[in-house]
Amino acid sequence: MSALAHQRCRNHAQREAVARCPDCQRYFCRECITEHDDRVVCSVCLAQLGESGKPKTWRMSGARQGAQFLVGLLIIWMCFYVIGRALLNVPSEFHEQSLWAASPLERLDDE
Repeated sequence: MSALAHQRCRNHAQREAVARCPDCQRYFCRECITEHDDRVVCSVCLAQLGESGKPKTWRMSGARQGAQFLVGLLIIWMCFYVIGRALLNVPSEFHEQSLWAASPLERLDDE
């Protein structure tokens, strides 16, 4: 930030610079800089972005989304796998409802 305090706008030498364009690395005043896709760029770089269509950082967007989808699918599969393994470990007495019935020793005490 200290380097920015002493910089002047590239287009207006009398004005103090408020931002640096991340693409061309030049300093600009408030009037010469604009926000585009959550970043601040100068008008020249903005025009270049408009001509090329999408910025360079979006090239792998489809691959990134595909990878995220596959990772999400893997996580969901692992959750169902762990739940299935846990259900297989449940004793069969639980399903027959004999787990909650009185034990043979308790039945003898009742008689």
